[in-house]
Amino acid sequence: MKLSGSCHCGAVHFEVESKAPYPYMRCYCAICRKIGGSAGYAINLLGDAGSLKIQGAEAKSVYNAVIDGKESPAERHFCSRCGSHLWVWDPRWPALVHPHAGAIDSPLPTPPETVHIMLEFKPDWVNLPDGPGHVHFQGYPDLSIEDWHKSKGLYET
Repeated sequence: MKLSGSCHCGAVHFEVESKAPYPYMRCYCAICRKIGGSAGYAINLLGDAGSLKIQGAEAKSVYNAVIDGKESPAERHFCSRCGSHLWVWDPRWPALVHPHAGAIDSPLPTPPETVHIMLEFKPDWVNLPDGPGHVHFQGYPDLSIEDWHKSKGLYET
């Protein structure tokens, strides 16, 4: 599925192909919360980094978070004009790019469940949905984004 996205001010537009386009996983880690999640979390998708096409790249900046005192190699791309967070790319997995669901302009499919991760970092003010259709993890989940899509029969071939 082709995903089209942009920043709020329109300076940066991008397209990327995704075989795993369901926005099912909410991350509550401090990095995701603070850089892109006003609801207390951020939602990353999975895309093919080789298919990423960018218009307005000159308006884009990169942030490398510091984790446990060390700079992360993961590049968090955002618009330097309006601050919109666009995607994460990590050289440890160079074939993948993780666009933020909030930056996607294309209609996204509704996931059959919501997976809440990194709950050890969730702030107290965030109400965590519970019950059927909600799965919780204190840290990282057992399945990758690709594996979750495959386990639900949602991975596009």
